[in-house]
Amino acid sequence: MQLYHHPFSLNSQKVRLALEEKGIDYTSYHVNPLTGKNMDAFFFRMNPSGKIPVLQNGSHIIYDTIEIIQYIERIAETVSSGGNGTTLSSNVIEWMHKIQEWDSKYFALFHIPVKHRLYVSKFLRRVIIARMTESPNLASHYHRKLKEAYDTDDKMKNVEVLRQSKVHLVKLLDEVEVQLGETSYLAGAEFNLADVMLIPVLARVELLKLEEEYINSRPNLADYWAVVRQRPSYKNVIGRYFDGWRRRKTLLRTWCFIRMRSLLRKY
Repeated sequence: MQLYHHPFSLNSQKVRLALEEKGIDYTSYHVNPLTGKNMDAFFFRMNPSGKIPVLQNGSHIIYDTIEIIQYIERIAETVSSGGNGTTLSSNVIEWMHKIQEWDSKYFALFHIPVKHRLYVSKFLRRVIIARMTESPNLASHYHRKLKEAYDTDDKMKNVEVLRQSKVHLVKLLDEVEVQLGETSYLAGAEFNLADVMLIPVLARVELLKLEEEYINSRPNLADYWAVVRQRPSYKNVIGRYFDGWRRRKTLLRTWCFIRMRSLLRKY
């Protein structure tokens, strides 16, 4: 299996946590969306949406995050049960979809300094135009991505977009807080795939330095977060890139790449 992903991508983190928890081997390919690598023709032909992660197993290609995780679960269960795979409980699936409904994109963008956000946005638009010139047969798909980029910039001028994202996140975390008052993990007493979906959301909140408002203000959630951060899967997928001083190293490397490419006008 080949996984096209990147540590920055929240959905990529969800899939990688599932792979780590289930102990499934895969070949890793980094596709950094902040430097426009998801716009390279080889990847764009495989997935014209340009979104990550993408899981490829032979001729089977999956783009949807929840579908990838369910596919991973089926493989793991089939292997462990000798061919008699089991299905996820409806409660776990319900939580997975509930968590996936919150889109972190605009929430994160609103908490990034405007000058940095606009600089990266301008860089990515130029990357799309450059790739469009290199691969005219994919021009219609690149045009769509360029329109999406401009639409995103327009939405960032509307504070109502941020308000709605905050309301959605608060509602989700309030429900999680109530659930964690009844069970040790989401959807039960044992760590499960619903937890795999939630951990990157909490990691993104912490990365944006908003844990006091969204995590620590909820006692059950704060205790849960302290526990799940000790899991080896968290340390391998998220901790090694974003815990402590590592976050500066991870982000600085990408920022230097973008600055250098912009100065040299190599997109």
